[in-house]
Amino acid sequence: MDVSVSKDNKYSMDVTIPCYDTDASFFLKPASFMDLCQELAYWAAQKLGFGYDDLKKEKTAWVLSRMYFKYIAPPKWHDDVILSTWHKGPDGPFFLRDFQLKDRDGNVLISATSSWLVIDLQSRTLVRCHDIYDGLVSTSTQCREDALSPACGKLVMPKGIDPEFVGRHKISYSDIDIIGHTNNARYVVWAMDAIDYRVSSRKRIKDLKINFNKETVHGESVDIYKTVRQTDDGLVYSVEGIMDGKSAFCVEITY
Repeated sequence: MDVSVSKDNKYSMDVTIPCYDTDASFFLKPASFMDLCQELAYWAAQKLGFGYDDLKKEKTAWVLSRMYFKYIAPPKWHDDVILSTWHKGPDGPFFLRDFQLKDRDGNVLISATSSWLVIDLQSRTLVRCHDIYDGLVSTSTQCREDALSPACGKLVMPKGIDPEFVGRHKISYSDIDIIGHTNNARYVVWAMDAIDYRVSSRKRIKDLKINFNKETVHGESVDIYKTVRQTDDGLVYSVEGIMDGKSAFCVEITY
């Protein structure tokens, strides 16, 4: 993986958008953007001493808790682009990491901000690791620039609208990631599949927000519900996954 680092602690990699990461209109899929971000985030964290291998020694792991990204001019198949990431340090229980996707002329195509937590791999509970990994809180490793602000807040389904039951998804091999639970991008796949195809295949996403509320693993089933409403910002779909009566995830997608 060919990654460069700038003086302001931004890590960047060149990407040529492949056909399998695009939709029927040749635009980069939201889940595919998340896959790219995840890979670069892991790589950058590893270089700074708090990556996957570093946390594994302490029997801990990074999990994505919230993400918010704005599509400005999403790239298409064959486009050569540059993805950059930087971490902004702690914010309450979260650690913030931002992303920007730019074209070769420096124009911003997608901006994103993400909120991460560290969990104990055995108990699956939250770990406060400020004392363990000094690099996380050291300003020397941070870049305080905002790709997108504010960070993603708490999402709930809109009140006053009865959600429509879309279907039940049984978590299978293709959903599971390297720490044994559902990969963050898969929830976005489920959400996009819940939206009217006439909308998702023809309209361009403006922005997407997601909360990951409850870990899900192989063999479990998630009931998926959606609402749709017209707002001043555009056509807004809210999609929620419910498991055992609790929210596993909630997504808000604006067209």
